[in-house]
Amino acid sequence: MSDVPELFAQLLRQDFSDLEAATGSWQKLTEALDDARTGSGKRVSGPLHKAGWAGVAAHYGFAALEATESKFRTAQTNAQLIRTVLSTLSTRMQAAQRKLRHAVSDAESAGHTVTEDGWVEPRQAVDPAYHNDPDYADAQQRANAGLGGFRARIDAAVAEARRVSSEAAELLHQIDPFDLDKQYGGAQAAQDAERVGKFAGLSRDDIPDGKHPQRAADWWAGLTAEQRAFYAAAFPDEVGRIDGLPTAVRDQANRTVLDMALNDYSLREGDLGYHDRDSYRSLAALKDRLDQEDTAPAHKRLYLLGFDTSKDGRAIVAVGNPDTARHTAVNVPGTGNQLNSVNGQINRAAKLQRAAGHSSDGGAADVAVVSWLDYNAPEANFDSVKELELNFGIATQGRAQDGAEDLRDFTHGLRAAHEGERSHLTVLSHSYGSTVVGAADSAGGGLDADDMVVVGSPGMAADRADQLHIDPEHLYVGTAKDDWVSDTFGDTTLGADPKDPGFGAQRMYVDTGGHGGYWDDGSTSLENQGRIISGLTPLRGGSS
Repeated sequence: MSDVPELFAQLLRQDFSDLEAATGSWQKLTEALDDARTGSGKRVSGPLHKAGWAGVAAHYGFAALEATESKFRTAQTNAQLIRTVLSTLSTRMQAAQRKLRHAVSDAESAGHTVTEDGWVEPRQAVDPAYHNDPDYADAQQRANAGLGGFRARIDAAVAEARRVSSEAAELLHQIDPFDLDKQYGGAQAAQDAERVGKFAGLSRDDIPDGKHPQRAADWWAGLTAEQRAFYAAAFPDEVGRIDGLPTAVRDQANRTVLDMALNDYSLREGDLGYHDRDSYRSLAALKDRLDQEDTAPAHKRLYLLGFDTSKDGRAIVAVGNPDTARHTAVNVPGTGNQLNSVNGQINRAAKLQRAAGHSSDGGAADVAVVSWLDYNAPEANFDSVKELELNFGIATQGRAQDGAEDLRDFTHGLRAAHEGERSHLTVLSHSYGSTVVGAADSAGGGLDADDMVVVGSPGMAADRADQLHIDPEHLYVGTAKDDWVSDTFGDTTLGADPKDPGFGAQRMYVDTGGHGGYWDDGSTSLENQGRIISGLTPLRGGSS
């Protein structure tokens, strides 16, 4: 008990109000840094992007703003880590204090005296005048049978407090304040997070794998606000991609990862190969678009629900918040789409939202549309049928089957994360995207969609509509008369032709031409998709 006399009295009477106040101050700093970062995007970089600022000055100006916002994010992460250390320290020190006080109280209740230095005095059960009595020693031994246990409990409580305090001090020392003004600080913060998490009992290994969205939603709901803040700050890469978590949480986590990726590319810009250069340009364009829409009305704001730079790249972006929308649509694009085409897909999602808003009582504010490009879409040159036929990817179901489970997890995750009454969910798809949707809906419990729309489909990986989980009465197929992709591939290797009456789906009237005209402004093709998203039946304009 060498250190008990020095620490016993301090721990026994310790007032933790100062530590709790410090924890609260770091929490306020965390929130202030988050406000500064988001405010920079909404009030500075966003408006500048929207205004079309360009040129050499714009290039360097935006680079400086991105670096500043990244530093704010790194500082926010570090502030959150410090808060977690202090909060955990307070919790564990108070637990040690309770153990100490209980040990002292139990010892005193048993008749012992606990001195100011933490020593437990033996109980005097028999008058010392009778110490020569043969029964004296036995009586004393029985009366002090628990003496060693009380002393051990006091020693253990003090030792635990000393250990916790030492661990916290070391962690705080490792969180290097000099990283706050460096672009590489985010990587160091990620390393610190692993150590802080271990101290707080919050491990990366405890994060769900995302394959069971409802379990992930339940896990998140069971966390305290402090635990949620830690996981989002410390492990944004995992949190951002978990289906079933709130949209706003995933968006913030993925934006953190996006900033870190852009910082990494920036620091290595002179040595980037072709693929990384293309990914850098694509991610920079994505961030620019996110920044532009930060100042938009709430229902038009963008939410980044995932991205990946492997192969041709992927991205999931929502226009509006699916967690609060009455009508939610998931649009799955087809052949030729990749990370560098994400802005075009966002534009398409925005068009669908506006079209649905025209049919919804609450307007576009009732609607959220997600552009879901989270599969490896086949590459194709749309200039000729011959080149399409030579492209092996588009002629097989392999990539559709590979993406099917991820799409199911995503739609089930939307259900799990939605707030309030069940949202009306529509899954739309174009071209090879309809093959992905068909493969996803035909297995694993389906997509849990209320309505489904496929346009320009070469096949849905099924022979009949009743092989899917969607009610055939709510499966709408739209095909332009001159859509040569549907005409070329329908009823071949990707399944039966969905526009064939024998397939069993409902025909949706379209008045546009070609394979990519289904979203033309002012068209019935677009209006009908909007009507279905808002829960209405499409207009009948004649045979298509």
